[in-house]
Amino acid sequence: MKGQRGFVLMAKRPFAGLFHKIARWQVVHAERQMLATLSDDALKDIGLNRGDVERERQLHFWQDPLRK
Repeated sequence: MKGQRGFVLMAKRPFAGLFHKIARWQVVHAERQMLATLSDDALKDIGLNRGDVERERQLHFWQDPLRK
């Protein structure tokens, strides 16, 4: 039955959402750390300043502005 098949497929991946959130956190954390290591001239080239970077670095991992 189609309904049972879908249920079985869902039961095989109960933590898929959690794993996705952890992977996204790792990416966001790495990006924030990389921004913090850039020089002021490099930040100016991409339209940011040190204050923007510090504000972004202070955000908690669950505060993802892109919400992906």
